[in-house]
Parts: sequence; C-alpha cells; structure tokens
Amino acid sequence: MSAKNIQNKMSNVRWLICIMLFLATTVNYLDRQVLSLTWKDFIAPEFHWSDSDYGNVAAIFSIVYAIANIFSGRIIDWLGTKRGYLWAIGIWSAGACLHALCGWATEQVVGLDNAVDMVGAVGETASMIAMVSVYFFIAVRIVLACGEAGNFPSAVKVTAEYFPQKDRAFATSIFNAGSTVGALIAPLTIPVLARYFKNIGVGNGWEMAFIIIGGLGFIWMAFWVFIYDKPTEHKHVNAAELAYIQQDQLNKPADEKKEEENLPKLTVLECLKLRQTWAILIGKFVTDGVWWFFLFWTPAYLSDVYGLASDNPTAQMLIFVLYGITMLSLYGGKLPTIIINRTGWNAYKSRMRAMLIFALFPLLGLFAQPLGNFSYWLPIILIGLVGAAHQSWSANLYSVGSDLFPHRAIATVTGLNSAAGGLSSFLINIGSGKLFDYADATQLTFLGFQGKPAGYFIIFCYCSVAYLIGWCCMKLLVPKYKPVV
Repeated sequence: MSAKNIQNKMSNVRWLICIMLFLATTVNYLDRQVLSLTWKDFIAPEFHWSDSDYGNVAAIFSIVYAIANIFSGRIIDWLGTKRGYLWAIGIWSAGACLHALCGWATEQVVGLDNAVDMVGAVGETASMIAMVSVYFFIAVRIVLACGEAGNFPSAVKVTAEYFPQKDRAFATSIFNAGSTVGALIAPLTIPVLARYFKNIGVGNGWEMAFIIIGGLGFIWMAFWVFIYDKPTEHKHVNAAELAYIQQDQLNKPADEKKEEENLPKLTVLECLKLRQTWAILIGKFVTDGVWWFFLFWTPAYLSDVYGLASDNPTAQMLIFVLYGITMLSLYGGKLPTIIINRTGWNAYKSRMRAMLIFALFPLLGLFAQPLGNFSYWLPIILIGLVGAAHQSWSANLYSVGSDLFPHRAIATVTGLNSAAGGLSSFLINIGSGKLFDYADATQLTFLGFQGKPAGYFIIFCYCSVAYLIGWCCMKLLVPKYKPVV
C-alpha cells in the first residue's frame, strides 16, 4: 500500500491529544496571570503592597515551582501521564481558587471587618495588613506552584508518546502556544471580571476572578479522563497512526530496543552528571526569566511608565496585541522540520541552527524603552517579537531533551529543565521588585532614563542578550549530536 493511501486512512488522535495539552497549558497560564493582572489596581490598594511585596510573592512562587519541578518529572514517570496530569491540574486549580480566601483570612488575623477598613488603614495597621496578606498569598501560591510544576513534564512526555521525533518541536510549539493564548485571553477577561464583581459588590472583585479562572482546570480534568490513553491502548488510534507514531522505534535494531526496555529509569543525580543535561538546564536558566518577567511585570510596566491601569481598554488592547504577536512562535516550531527536510541534518543540529536564529530576534528589545518615548505601541510590538522568539526557543529547547535522552528519562529531564526556568524566574522577579523600588526611591538614572523607567530599561537590556548567551553555553557543552545511551 502506498504512503499516500496509508496517510489517507490514518487516524488523527495525536492531534486531539495535542489540543488537550494546548488547553491545559492555556489554563495553566491563565491561573498564573490572575495575580499579575489584579495586584496593581485591585489587590495593592486593599493590602498596601509595594513593588517589593509583589516581587516577593512572585519570586516565592517561582522558587517553589523550580523545586517542585525537580520532583514532578519523577512523579509523572511513576504515576504515568494520565493520572499524573490529573493530579497536577487538580492541585493547581485548587490552589488558584484558594487565593480568593486571602482577603478574608487577613481580616481575621488583623481584626478588621471588611475590605473597606483595610483600604483605609494607615501606619502600623497598614504595615501589618501588608505583611499578613503577603504570607497568605505566598501560601496559596505554593499550592499553585506545586501543581503547575506537573504541566510541562506531563505535556512533553505525552508529546514523546504520541509524536515521532521529527514532529515533536511542532507539536510542542502548538501546546506551548497555550502559554501565549492564556496570556492573550487574560488581559481581556481577568480585569473585566474583577471590575464587574467589584461593581456589583461581590468582595473586592479580584476574588471571583481567581475562582472562575481556577474552576476551568476542573472542567479540563473531566475531558482528560475520557480522551487520553496511551497510543497502544487507545481504541481510536488505528494501525496506520500507531505505525507513524512509533516510526523512530520501529527503525531501531531489535537488540537495541530490547536493551532500552530492560534499562532502569535514570535518576536525577545520574542526569545531573551528564553534559547534555547541563546544556539544557543552562539554556533554560539563562532565558526563561525573560518570559516570566514580561508575563508578571508588563501590566505594572504599563501602569508605572505610561499610567495605564490594568482594566483600562488601551492597556488591555496593548497586552492583547503583545501576546498576539507572540503567536508567531507557531512557525518557530516548524523551522527545524523545514531544515531537516532541506538539509538532511539530524534533529539536534537542525534545532540548534533554528535556535540560533531565534536568539537574534530578542536584540530588538534593546530599542523597546527608547522607542517608548514616541509611542507606547512601539515597545509593546518589540516585546511581542521578543516573546515570539522566546516561545520558539522554548519549544525547541524542550524538544532537545527528547532528542538527547531516552524515553525513560524525558519527564525527569523536563522537570529539571522547568526547575531551571523557575529558578531563573525567582531571581528576575525578586530582583526586579527590589530594583524598581530602589530606582523609584533614588531616582536612579540609566542611559537617559530616570526612576522606574531606568529600572525597566536595565531589565530589558538583559532580556535582549540572554538568548545568545544561552545558545553559546549549549553549543560549548554539546557541540554535536550525542544522545544519552
């Protein structure tokens, strides 16, 4: 039978699974962004937060996320992708909803009756409210972080189960686009929800935003129970699709496949002894903070530099356009496949060539702050292009792990990879909060900018060169394709 006939008869369950991964990642980022889109205009006035307070909450989330990722990959390998994903999204959805109780809990500890009393507090009472509320938000962010740590190890492992090596970067770019779509939907919905519920007198508004967005994860869980099974066990995966999925394995010699099946899973310590692991970890650590910075601080940037509140229609449109531009990253997942088809290079060499191209685009970020003097649209467009380059880079970086490591180690390596990203986020968030407070208090000057704008420009400069640094480190550690055997 010809390849064309096989293709015509092939089922497409793998793409349905990919859509589910995309939806999970979308929910993941929606839950993550509720705080960033409500803290400046809804939460900070109630709890008297400074930039450092928010930076500390965001940073603790990031470091817990990093630590949890060290273990999440092993847990996903142990539980399997079906049960592991259910546990992960169940925990993070519960954590998201629990944010709504932080205001009530703070009132009980401080001894106030309602949010109006907290907003009007001054002196030591205001300081007490800030401190207590930060601790409560940190507690629920820890629950959220522990659950969210399971998303990418689960998604990457499912991708390795359902897609051959040549298609994984494209499939990864599709589900990874969920982070962009989540960030795209968030500014159009979350501030609107918060404002609506505040206007009708349901709390201070932000509480219901956490509950509604957090509840989406429980809906996803109901679909996952019925849709997912391993390819070999899925009743809707036909022989043609199974053969396509398993083409890499089928092309291996029988003795090599048997040897792989009998090998034990790699431990975290065994992985950390390998240059391939450190290449991936450094590539992630150097660059991931860039995405998290823009995710957590762009609403504050628009407020601090341009005076645009998060529920201002112009601010909402700016953030929507920013993340709309990052959707270009879908083409980034396709680029390595194009290079493979045209050159015949192996997947690793093709991916590294594509990642070098993506590493050049963030240099545009050096012009974001200066061009903001002419229009706030110009930095948003450039930040969007940096975000698109990041998502393209990130999708390929996850796929590098499946290129270099056997299936039995993919979730573990992906967990370590995400841990490096979480550590990067911790450092950039806690550093940014302190830098912005310092820049504002001292009216710091940097390359013609003063105060908080100077602080933002310093961070933008780092974000612009991070990818070239990461690519060079990866190339030095693993100059040629050398899979772990």
